[in-house]
Amino acid sequence: MHNEKKIAIWFPTVKCGTGTDIFTINLVEELNKRGIRAEITWLPLRAEYLPWTVPIPKPPEWATIAHINTWLHKRFLPPNLPIIATLHHSIHDLNLKKYKGWLRAIYHQYWIAPNERYIMQEVQQVTAVSQFVADMAKRTLCDVSIQVIYNGVNTELFIPSNKIRQKNEPFRLLFIGSWMARKGVDLLAPIMRELGDDFELHYTGGNAAKKDKMNMPKNMHDIGRLNQQEVIQAMQNADALLFPSRSEGFGLVVIEAMACGLPIIAIENTVISELITHKKNGFLCEQDNVYHISDYIRKLSSNQIIYTQMANFGVTTSSKFTNKIMIENYFKLYQKYLNC
Repeated sequence: MHNEKKIAIWFPTVKCGTGTDIFTINLVEELNKRGIRAEITWLPLRAEYLPWTVPIPKPPEWATIAHINTWLHKRFLPPNLPIIATLHHSIHDLNLKKYKGWLRAIYHQYWIAPNERYIMQEVQQVTAVSQFVADMAKRTLCDVSIQVIYNGVNTELFIPSNKIRQKNEPFRLLFIGSWMARKGVDLLAPIMRELGDDFELHYTGGNAAKKDKMNMPKNMHDIGRLNQQEVIQAMQNADALLFPSRSEGFGLVVIEAMACGLPIIAIENTVISELITHKKNGFLCEQDNVYHISDYIRKLSSNQIIYTQMANFGVTTSSKFTNKIMIENYFKLYQKYLNC
């Protein structure tokens, strides 16, 4: 009990507007709920690519452990605290290079990767948000000890609705994610064109999707960027999650959708295979195969027995990826390195 009171976690974190921010915010919130002091010091985005223009933050006197993202530049490593570093991605996968663009590919290869290697070798423990991420890091960055701790979902907020689809109502698909090729957004319009008017897709596009709208069929509807409550509402009003992402670190949106009772349409041979059991809580489709994906969506929409079984199995699956489980795993890790 004495050690538990001493655990106090400092998160020096670059604010980048992605799922890694959400991870940090959720983790800090859950730690504080359990009486463990945890605070974030947000660094501006330029700290990632122009670190010398950002003052080095001083660790709080109360902090006993620092928890960082592996992208945090080595300039900001606190010298006198044990450090946990979390890997959130698999961006160094060579299969992704063609979806990045040359500038982003160079940035990842010559700026991000060397920094990550340094971080991974210097900190006390590296964690990864999935086994896929851990394996990819060992192949493309460096072979150090990596503990897998899956991200958690708040299963008190993300819950199934009592929505019943009416007979003449289109089968509603939902896509939630950033509008970029890595997420498979280039596949959405061809899929929806193939499916036709009996289906509709609500997607989070916003300004980033404007350039692509002239080529979209009428059964696609932009719902913009959403806050957490809006995400929950969108999931509870949908029939299935369409998630053709080519690369994820974990795929939290998939667990959130399953917790809301949605079957998942995703791509095989990605991290999503750790979350989806094919034909149990969703379908894992061939990458870039529009017809394969469309056929599975039709099968899901036309068979109520299969649909109900998948929805129920998904809710059960989500119970294995809760905030409570995530916090327990991190707490044990913090205890281990508290007196380093």
